[in-house]
Amino acid sequence: MILAVALVWQFALAACVPLLTRRLGRDAGYPLAAGFLLTAGLLLLPLPMLLADATVTVDWRWLPSLDVSAALRMDALALVFALLVLGVGVLIMAYCPRYLGREASHTRIYLLLTLFATAMLGLVLANDLLVLFVFWELTSVLSFVLIGQGRPAAGPPAVQALLVTSGGGLALLTAVVILTLDLGTSDLGRILADPGRLDGGPAWAVGALVLVAAFTKSAQVPFHFWLPGAMVAITPVSAYLHAATMVKAGIYLLMRFSALFGGRPAWNLTLLAVGLLTAVLGAFLALRQYDLKALLAYSTVSQLGLIVGVVGVGTPASDAAAILYTVAHALFKATLFMLVGIIDHEAGSRDIRELSGLHRVMPTTAVFTVIAAATMAGLPPTIGFVGKEAIFEALAEAHQLPGSGQLAAGLGVLASVLTFAYAARLVHGVFTGPLRQQELRPPRRSFVAPAGVAAVLAVALGPLVALLSPLVQRAANDARPQGEPPYLVFWHGFTLALGLSALTVGLGALLFVLHARVDRLLRRLPTTVPFAVWFEAGRVRLLHLGALVARPARAASPATFLLRPVLAVPLLAVVAAVGLGPLPAPVGEAIRPGDVVLLVLLVVSLAGLVTVRSALGAVGLTGTVGLLLSVWFVTAGAPDVALTLMLVEVLTTIVVMLVLRRRSPRLPPGGAPRALLLGAVLAGATGLAAAAGTAALTGRRDLSAPGRFLLAEATPTTGGSNVVNTILVEFRALDTLGESVVLAVVALGLVSLSDRITRPGRGTRAGSPVDPVLVFAHRLLAPVMLVVSGFLFVRGHEEIGGGFIGALLAGTAVGLGHLAHAGAPAPLLGRLRSGPLLVAGLLLCVGVGLAALPLGRPFLSLGKVGLPGGTTLPFSSSLLFDLGIYLIVLGLIVAAVRRLDLPTRPAPTGRPR
Repeated sequence: MILAVALVWQFALAACVPLLTRRLGRDAGYPLAAGFLLTAGLLLLPLPMLLADATVTVDWRWLPSLDVSAALRMDALALVFALLVLGVGVLIMAYCPRYLGREASHTRIYLLLTLFATAMLGLVLANDLLVLFVFWELTSVLSFVLIGQGRPAAGPPAVQALLVTSGGGLALLTAVVILTLDLGTSDLGRILADPGRLDGGPAWAVGALVLVAAFTKSAQVPFHFWLPGAMVAITPVSAYLHAATMVKAGIYLLMRFSALFGGRPAWNLTLLAVGLLTAVLGAFLALRQYDLKALLAYSTVSQLGLIVGVVGVGTPASDAAAILYTVAHALFKATLFMLVGIIDHEAGSRDIRELSGLHRVMPTTAVFTVIAAATMAGLPPTIGFVGKEAIFEALAEAHQLPGSGQLAAGLGVLASVLTFAYAARLVHGVFTGPLRQQELRPPRRSFVAPAGVAAVLAVALGPLVALLSPLVQRAANDARPQGEPPYLVFWHGFTLALGLSALTVGLGALLFVLHARVDRLLRRLPTTVPFAVWFEAGRVRLLHLGALVARPARAASPATFLLRPVLAVPLLAVVAAVGLGPLPAPVGEAIRPGDVVLLVLLVVSLAGLVTVRSALGAVGLTGTVGLLLSVWFVTAGAPDVALTLMLVEVLTTIVVMLVLRRRSPRLPPGGAPRALLLGAVLAGATGLAAAAGTAALTGRRDLSAPGRFLLAEATPTTGGSNVVNTILVEFRALDTLGESVVLAVVALGLVSLSDRITRPGRGTRAGSPVDPVLVFAHRLLAPVMLVVSGFLFVRGHEEIGGGFIGALLAGTAVGLGHLAHAGAPAPLLGRLRSGPLLVAGLLLCVGVGLAALPLGRPFLSLGKVGLPGGTTLPFSSSLLFDLGIYLIVLGLIVAAVRRLDLPTRPAPTGRPR
């Protein structure tokens, strides 16, 4: 249960973020860092078991019919990546309080970073392909939000990053589907334990799709261009997501699936070629940069390519080297990003050409930067030196093609030479020479401390690398169980790897000494292949194609838009009438006298609706049509549907009245008489065709098998006698949850869209003043409506009612309050906010579903709520689920009504600015 506790604890930290930021402001990062540290401590508890070749697992049934479980599994490989996520997260959370300003609210950034860490943790611990994919996509979405927040200029890079990584997500989803269908299971542990089961075409397809997914996430050629663009994000985001954690998700995926594909030469050769090409190209591009964050971004591309390339060697030594260098990269790159953020924060610039002599003002920052740069360059005694030697040794053993070892080692040395050069350039350009910036102050110790911790670890773990050796060896064996990886030590003697390291330092130093000539040469060279330009051009052309395809569905008026479907219905009716054949006799009484009366009333109401010119009259007649249909549903034996429709009609009338306060009370004139006649003929033909189809295709068979099952099993299985409600919250609860999520997304979209139009408290309100009659009616009716709403909610499992109907009635009370008070806060209901209602409803629905998993039951099947001592509460968990639905629907109504009741913008006055 340690894994479950760790994930739940992380989600709990995310839930506590609003409270922490409200109390502590920007200093909320410190308790969050402590929370991350506690999670890491929990995961370290089973370390002795993991080193003994054991695993920690937890398995909850999620979708039993599809053999999908919410399964988590931690071996040594998962532990390494989990510790990277949490360890760097501790440093970033401790770094944020001094980086972020005091004035603004930082709830959003802390919440997103905590959720991202949780998603990454879930990704590396997932033992089911579907769970892995869910967390994989969650990291992409959260990365998009984190990149795009704050500044308008961050929008396009955020979209670009989302499109590239989501494209990889689609590739991973396709691979998940193929694997599950071909092998009959989504259990990742079982799939990796028997690689021979996957063969032939599916193996090639899955391998290629996994490579695409990993390359997009880890910024490998040709998908590398999104990562430098993502550096528009604030420094904590860049340091955490795009240097230490998210980009490592692709590395983790490659290492995890190496057990399945590592024996295939095509897999290893692709990794080796793409990785080393990316390493050289990224290092070359980094050497051309003057912006420090851009330099580190291309450096990250290069270092990730080096790791991918060494994974492609496919030996125990190469896997150990990849894991060790992944740890080293997380340490030195997180350190460098944090230090660059400090320099930018204090000096106001990241341009090397504008910075110099900062060691005089920031000596501690300079020392830590030198340590991190030395680690990146592979200098002793840092962990980067040990990792770089391990990589050189592994690359020299590449055996995919004749001479591949020499070529791979040569490309690795070339990338490392360029790395040494830009690392030296970074340190020399920023800290040496005369001090140009005036009135600079050294950063606070608490600001530099997180970067200092990582820098000290980078130095200490070099000579002490033997302490990491058991975990790295075990992790390498978990990634690809094919032999014993070598034991890691700081000094191997005079070896080929040491010679390559010395060659790297010598050539890198020479390249740095000649940096003036190198810069002139680089300026003459053409830019590299413009992958980003090609991608953007492809995106624009795809949008144009979509607009072209959708052109037939667009129209200048609703009448023109409806012309095609209105024409299609009669044509389909004619085709059906020709080929349908004889129909069975109706079951029961087809037409009752009351139906004729209701039909006549409907026709009269509709005739009035299409001829009336008053907006209020049209609203009233529309409501009349809805109420008549409600009565018809009652006569047909569907009182739940009738009550729902009636409440929807009342609420719709209130919403339309809110809108009409800003518009003319007269409807616009109709079209030409000929157009009106044509429309009437087409509408009549469509109505007759729909009526004929309804009469022909309904009421001519007995109750279906699913219907008989639901009627027979509703009470014995669920304890409820309201079949409609039991279907919604018991039998089809997962569908209801999905629809509720859609409602919540619609509400959030409505809030976001309306915020772009106007905001509360700005502008003037159109329409009439407060109506005392409506105010009195609201004060009289609102309490009664709320009491009846609660009554309908509670009795929904047994009689007519439920969460949806109860929320509609409560929402009607809210709408009536806004209509009566003309936007002023209404008593009793004026303080309702859509956000808390939506969040509480979603958390309650999902929480009820998750509560069943520890008991060994499928998602959303908790049943009676048990208490200590063997007793149970007198209600089922479905009531709690229905309460969540109630809150979500009410939140949507509150969002809609409040936004439609906003003040209008004031007319511009004075000269434009």
